[in-house]
Amino acid sequence: MAKSQATFMKKQLEKKRLKKKEEKLLRKQERRENSTATGDNLQSMIAYVNEYGEIVSEKPEEKPVKDAEKEAKETGS
Repeated sequence: MAKSQATFMKKQLEKKRLKKKEEKLLRKQERRENSTATGDNLQSMIAYVNEYGEIVSEKPEEKPVKDAEKEAKETGS
């Protein structure tokens, strides 16, 4: 006797489902590889504004704070 069509269809659907799952995993791995290789995440996106109002990629040097400014910050006025 021949096997039923229902059993054959179940096997075909299972193969199709497994193939789709494998392809999804491959796409997921490719996205992970590409995302880590494209940049240094947040550091590559940070921009700073210098004392002249220009946007620069390097962090500006911190200048020493004057004594009067320090006292004003400490007292909160």
